[in-house]
Amino acid sequence: MTKYREIKTSFTAGEVSPDLLGRGDLRAYENGALALRNVFINPTGGVTRRAGLNYIDTAAGDGRLIAFEFNTEQTYLLVLTDGQIAIYAGGVLDDTVAAPWDGAQIPQVAWTQSADTLLLVHPEVPPKKLTRGAGGVWALTDWEFFTDGGVLYQPYFKFADSAVTLTPSGTTGSITLTASASVFEAGHEGTRLRVGGQEVEITDFDSPTVVTAAVIETLDGTSATIDWEEQAFSPVRGYPVTVAFHQDRLVIGGSRDLPNRLWFSKSGDLFNFDLGEGLDDESIEFAILSDQVNAIRGIFSGRHLQVFTSGAEWMVTGDPLTPTSVQIRRQTRTGSVIARYIPPVNVDGATLYVARNRQEIHEFLYTDIEQAYQSTDLAFLSRSVIGTPADQDYDQKNRLLFVVREDGKFATLTVFRSEAVSAWTLHETQGNAKSVSVVGEEIYLLVERDGTYTIELFDPALNLDSALSGEAGSPTVSWSGLDHLEGFDVSIVADGIVQADKTVSGGGVTLDEPASAVQIGLAYTHIIEPLPPSDIGGAGAGRRVRLIRGIFRLKDTAALRLDMGRGLNDVALRRLGTELLDEPPPLVSGDVRVRALGWQAEGTAPLWRIEQDIPLPFTLLSVSAEMKVND
Repeated sequence: MTKYREIKTSFTAGEVSPDLLGRGDLRAYENGALALRNVFINPTGGVTRRAGLNYIDTAAGDGRLIAFEFNTEQTYLLVLTDGQIAIYAGGVLDDTVAAPWDGAQIPQVAWTQSADTLLLVHPEVPPKKLTRGAGGVWALTDWEFFTDGGVLYQPYFKFADSAVTLTPSGTTGSITLTASASVFEAGHEGTRLRVGGQEVEITDFDSPTVVTAAVIETLDGTSATIDWEEQAFSPVRGYPVTVAFHQDRLVIGGSRDLPNRLWFSKSGDLFNFDLGEGLDDESIEFAILSDQVNAIRGIFSGRHLQVFTSGAEWMVTGDPLTPTSVQIRRQTRTGSVIARYIPPVNVDGATLYVARNRQEIHEFLYTDIEQAYQSTDLAFLSRSVIGTPADQDYDQKNRLLFVVREDGKFATLTVFRSEAVSAWTLHETQGNAKSVSVVGEEIYLLVERDGTYTIELFDPALNLDSALSGEAGSPTVSWSGLDHLEGFDVSIVADGIVQADKTVSGGGVTLDEPASAVQIGLAYTHIIEPLPPSDIGGAGAGRRVRLIRGIFRLKDTAALRLDMGRGLNDVALRRLGTELLDEPPPLVSGDVRVRALGWQAEGTAPLWRIEQDIPLPFTLLSVSAEMKVND
């Protein structure tokens, strides 16, 4: 019988797929785990019980969260729901404005920000801009393209066949325009055309071939001409799909009826799309043409303008970007999500985006050696963790990518490229996460629980979800303000001591013992389950293993519930500190030694398991396992 010691000092590969149980040769096996639930992985290697969720407010319904950063000191959370935008500053409702998007359209809303203006687009709704004006007054208005002498400098395009002609009845005033084919609809009323480069506005729809128009620029003549086009964005042709700012230009990526086209405004004149004579500062437009469908799903301004389409990823170059220098090159062929807009995010110079199959999250990274971008699947070893992504955002401070899944769970990826850290964990709450947004250094989550939608903030001082904390001048048993948790069983930490769970009734609870300070909210369970030992001693699989002792190195931990083969049991941590009766448990830092009994015949089962819903701090730095192997 041989004795071995296995030391696990890092979880920096995160939770990995059970498919790796036969791949003990991989570095991911050494630094990975079979299950990591409701824990954050620190870039240094340890794991910490994830931050709880502080209840902020009840939302009007399902929707999504958007960050608006006016400056480093003024940041706002936008809660976009059916027909409105609620605006929060520091967790307090600042204003509410009416919005044109219904609940079914919200998943396709895309946005970008420049200074005090947030631009929002949807392929079926006229594009909007949200501004915070003087006196803190918020306004949501239509885009206004640059106008000079009544001429509107917006994008134009000929949607009809190239051979279709228009015949004007006159050159000035109110005229009729007769098409050689059916090209007009009632929705054309109020839109503009360019006939021979001169602008007219349709005032009345007469038939599919005839409209009445007001001449804005005198026409050259009344002969039939193929030289005409209509405004690119309209009720008839749809509106922009996505938008970004790049090299001092506003860039529009795709529209409903022109999904593979890019428009760049004039340099320094963001709403002027005059193509002019192709001078360096003038507008640019072109289509992405290749051997596959390239409906634009996202654009991102990084080292280059990155264009994410339904079938591939592209790089737009030009330094500076001008009508003569602009070039576009396909880089990779992954494709991006079609059904909804999931914004690409920047992480250490790489752009992370959700693949079209919604089973992968790729890192789009430029390599100087190849002078091109590469796309790498960051979830290849942890496919089950990301599920089907519905939203994502990145927390730079804690180096965490948050990914909300379609099933209501959410995942986090700890990313630290210089240290080769890429670690996934899965999180659950009593309800369904719907959207995530990082506002400054704060991370907000929109959560649905029994049909109620709540806005919640990750708070490292909490170990409960949808939680509220409060203080009283003198100890009391009655605590209220919990209307959002009516009927829920809640956990309670009172004066640092965990009390018995209670059911919220009438918006409040009555404690068993009076307390001066409480945290009340929904419990969640964190789980840490290592991968089983791999080929101990190099003698191959199939040998029986017995865990003799585990040494768990903890940091600032108040509770440890551990299964060493005999079921879950609470480990007494007072040995490392001083615990007095009726006092809060100490925060322990140091090694906890736990003995184990029993042989393990199943080679795919872990030797130990941590699982606890106790709402107290927990951090695990490393584990050393002493084992005996039956020769």
